Amino acid sequence: MSTSPRGEEREQRERRLEEIRRQAQEHALIPFPDEHENSFEASAENGYYGMPLLKRPQWTVEIPIYFFVGGAAGAAALIAAVGEISNKDRDLVRDAQWLAAIGGIISPALLISDLGMPSRFLAMLRVFKVRSPMSVGSWTLVAFSNAAVASAVLGELRRRRSIPGVPVLTRVSQIATALTGLVLATYTGVLIGATAIPVWNEHISSLPVHFATSGLLTAASILELKGHDSEALNKIAMMAATLETVMGATIEMRTTRVEEPLRHGISGRAMRGAGLLSGPVPLALRALGMLSKKNKPTLRRAAALSSIVGSMLTRWAWIKAGHASAEDPRVPLQLEPPARSQKDESLF
Repeated sequence: MSTSPRGEEREQRERRLEEIRRQAQEHALIPFPDEHENSFEASAENGYYGMPLLKRPQWTVEIPIYFFVGGAAGAAALIAAVGEISNKDRDLVRDAQWLAAIGGIISPALLISDLGMPSRFLAMLRVFKVRSPMSVGSWTLVAFSNAAVASAVLGELRRRRSIPGVPVLTRVSQIATALTGLVLATYTGVLIGATAIPVWNEHISSLPVHFATSGLLTAASILELKGHDSEALNKIAMMAATLETVMGATIEMRTTRVEEPLRHGISGRAMRGAGLLSGPVPLALRALGMLSKKNKPTLRRAAALSSIVGSMLTRWAWIKAGHASAEDPRVPLQLEPPARSQKDESLF
């Protein structure tokens, strides 16, 4: 029985494909599994034949610094807004406004440096996508930077001269800075959580709060090192340090494989060090300061310095944990797929 031309062509392609597979296997170009091996169990245990399924983030050193500076600037804007409403410490409000403005200038520069050229940053602003954390973050950064600088400059002008319309513009810019600052302080946590990196995605709900708390602790600490001894700042810092302590304890109690980069290796040591410097250490120093009136200023400055170092280390540790999580070939294949609803099943 003769074979049709189309059948012969198919057989030739199959023979050619089989020859390519044989040559690739002989030269160890492709790691083929054994025919008798249970491929699912091997994949779940060893990953994709020992090779990572995910690509590690290609961020440079500017990104954790950007996360740190942006978080502190956004939190400083909130402190300035609360101080403006209370109308108690004008010097504190002024310094908080300038801290937000300086952070608003440095943050875009750090992001552009990581991108390599300004045109790439401008390309991120071509459209606005509500569902894209990167798009929302880029537009928020631009809005915050302009509002923060305007707020600081107008506030300085209002204090020096009486010009009609300036107080209104100052108040509008302060409100805009506070609102965008709240988003800026939290969006970086949303940004890394909404990715395929397992250890980041596992903490998608807590990372925004974690980064915002860390930013608030940093802003309050910087203002304390600037010379402000407001009791309100001390209470803000103690509250933030308490939350950081709770978050650190929560991470330690979770023992799944996804969490391993947060407890082992360089990222694990950095995360534990960051947790201590951001939580228990400054909390204990501030508590001792409340008991010792004589050494209170010194202890508060030591707590502020510990908090700043811990906050910076926190960002770096999360980035390193993401690298380690992406390079683990077993984790993505061990994650359970999301439950499919009846509506989804009806589509197939």
